[in-house]
Amino acid sequence: MGVTHEIDAPAGGATKGWRREVILAVLLIGFGLLALPFAVYLVGQRVLGEYGEGLGALALAETIWLDLLSFRLAAWILVLSPYLTIQLARGVRRIWRRSV
Repeated sequence: MGVTHEIDAPAGGATKGWRREVILAVLLIGFGLLALPFAVYLVGQRVLGEYGEGLGALALAETIWLDLLSFRLAAWILVLSPYLTIQLARGVRRIWRRSV
């Protein structure tokens, strides 16, 4: 007898939501790890001048990656900032929609 209850049925929408969230997190944290240090270097070079004693973008990226391994808060905030920005925007949008 093929009787199923709603409780027993798999929540396909929930699975897709989690999958999409994991993909988004991986992409944005990957961006924070790989592209953002170089973007920071380029902006910093134009605004502040050369990094270190002629050190390049790879040296800044290496410093950030080593700071991640040393659990320095600034490096973690920098790398996680793309994902955290999206989460903040989602939260603000959710609050905005509830209040309207």
